[in-house]
Order: sequence, then C-alpha cells, then structure tokens
Amino acid sequence: MKVTVIDYGLSNLRSVQNAFAHCGAETLLTGDAAAVQAADALVLPGVGAFRDGMAGLRRLGLVEPIRRKAAAGTPLLGICLGMQMLFDASEEFGEYEGLGLIHGRVTRLPGTDVRGVPQRVPHIGWAPLLPADGRTDFAGTVLAGAAPEQECYFIHSYEAKPADPADRLADTLYGGRPVCAAAARGAVVGCQFHPEKSGPVGLAILRQFLNICQK
Repeated sequence: MKVTVIDYGLSNLRSVQNAFAHCGAETLLTGDAAAVQAADALVLPGVGAFRDGMAGLRRLGLVEPIRRKAAAGTPLLGICLGMQMLFDASEEFGEYEGLGLIHGRVTRLPGTDVRGVPQRVPHIGWAPLLPADGRTDFAGTVLAGAAPEQECYFIHSYEAKPADPADRLADTLYGGRPVCAAAARGAVVGCQFHPEKSGPVGLAILRQFLNICQK
C-alpha cells in the first residue's frame, strides 16, 4: 500500500513517514500536483499557522487537486494543521479560507477554563480521546483501534469545529471544555492530535486508516 504524503513546506514529514513505514505502508513524499492527483491515498500533515499552510498549498497548485481527490472519494487524512485546513475557514491571524472538505471553522482555544481561570495556550501535551456526538466508543470509525480515554499527543492553539455534530468523532477536554480532537466526512478524516507521536494508539489509528484505503 502506498500513501502519498503532501509536502508543502510546513510539517515534520519524517515522523509521519516513519510511522506509516512501521505500519507496513510505503510513502511517497511530494509537492507535485500531478502526483497528488494520481494518489490512491493522501495524508496532509502540518505544523504552523493556517494562513501559511494554505499559502503553501496554493503556491504549489495543490488546492484544487486535493479537493478533486476528496470529491472522488480518495481517502484523505489531515494531521494537526492538516486537519484544520480541511475546514471552511480559520480566524487565526485574520480570516482565511480553507479547503472546505469538512464544514466548520477553526477558532482559538479559550484562554480561560470553565471557572474563568487563565490556562495555557497553546495546548501541548497528552490528553484522552473521548467519543463525541453521543457515541460510547469509536466503532465504525477511523478511531476504531482506540479505546475511549486512551491518550494522544496534542500541539495546537486553535480548534477545528465541525458545523455538523455528526462529523465530530472525538473530543478531548481542555479547561473543562470539550475540544474537537478528530472529525470525518466520508473518506476525509482529520486528527487534531499527532498519531505519529502518540504511541500504540496513534499507530492503531494509522493502521485503521490504511484498512480504509484498501477497501
């Protein structure tokens, strides 16, 4: 199985490639639009600002190829900033348009907890995955290999919020508030956490994504 990892200049690509290799998948690292258009499965990783990420995709002519592949049902996994760019828009450093593959917006994490006490932003560290939208587990989703409350590794200051609650797969708690940790619409899946840095649970999620790619 070959997974195409999109390189637009803003991500820790080696850790993503190593994680997929550990799961037995070959990866192609590319920023070429034709290679993206020919891919059987896509991963959009990312670290940094939404504005810069979308600018990188536009500079390489990747926005429309990614949208076309998603519309055709090609499996697509967005990681961290990659997940945020799957959404309609972000308010980070202004108002910026995203890929529009999962409807919703990217908004800043609150600077206070539910009691009004200041909390640290960005959120960096381990936090448990909690089933969202009334689910009791992750059965039937890309998170099927994870048990509720297993911990994953997060680094972010903004939350990607799906407009439709049914698109919300998992939450974590930050300052006593539920914060979207994973979302999906069809074959498009986003993880706000880093599966490649999250140990056995992260690898289980990548394996489940590979299973979806092979169907």
